[in-house]
Amino acid sequence: MTVASGTFGHAERYYNLEEVRRLGAIVPKTVTFHPQAGNPPARIFETPSGMINAIGIENPGVDAFIKTKLPSLKKTGVPLIVSILGHTPEQFSGIMEKLNAQDGIAAVELNLSCPNLKHKTLVAQDPRATEDLVKSIKSVSKFPVIAKLSPNVTDIGEIAAAAGAGGADGLSLVNTFTAMAIDIKTRRSRIGNFTGGLSGPAIRPIAVAMVHKVYRAVKIPIIGMGGIATAADALEFIIAGASMVSVGTMNFVNPRAPIEVLEGIESYMREHNIGDIKELIGSLRQ
Repeated sequence: MTVASGTFGHAERYYNLEEVRRLGAIVPKTVTFHPQAGNPPARIFETPSGMINAIGIENPGVDAFIKTKLPSLKKTGVPLIVSILGHTPEQFSGIMEKLNAQDGIAAVELNLSCPNLKHKTLVAQDPRATEDLVKSIKSVSKFPVIAKLSPNVTDIGEIAAAAGAGGADGLSLVNTFTAMAIDIKTRRSRIGNFTGGLSGPAIRPIAVAMVHKVYRAVKIPIIGMGGIATAADALEFIIAGASMVSVGTMNFVNPRAPIEVLEGIESYMREHNIGDIKELIGSLRQ
């Protein structure tokens, strides 16, 4: 059990809670090479069974992250997966070089929802660009590399296979779906960035289907996410093929959601006499 990047901040409010140490990992907000102020408001808009966000990856940059955030994160005693994003391959490599000099990091997660400058798409929308970037970072990283994939593609299995071919040690999916909401009085977008990313329970059935498709396409571990609010939601992802699950949007609604989901999974396993979570992974019956 982990938490989706961008929904747990840098875990500042959770350090003194013994419960947080029950999590399998923490994924803080995505870190970029330079500081980013983020997008103009409005940044969040609630939708039926979900929300649209366009935060813009507001963060202090990798140097400040290492100096001011990483020491406290390491004190939690929970494995740390650092999410990174570069606007160029060189920025990705630069972030990785700085992180390689640190200890207390369990893995890095590549946020591939970044510009693919050659084709004016996202890296995660281009199999070749995905494979090349993962291979490049994998060659220099001293940590396991997890590729976070975008659902805004024609064939998620093809992109997952490309990440695997690049040497990814694991996959995170799915990221948010491109969405927008319009104020019919002003005829303007309700999001300052015009469009944003849709998350929450509304996307869960699509996310579960994508996880299962990727599970059949690759042989590397999957962190499943997308609208998990209850243990039953999480179990859908696990049965579909996820080795680990991540709670995102529900952290804004209920900060204890990850722990409650974890407790629910444990209760389900006891009820059904399941001694090892591996018995459930990919156990979908055809």
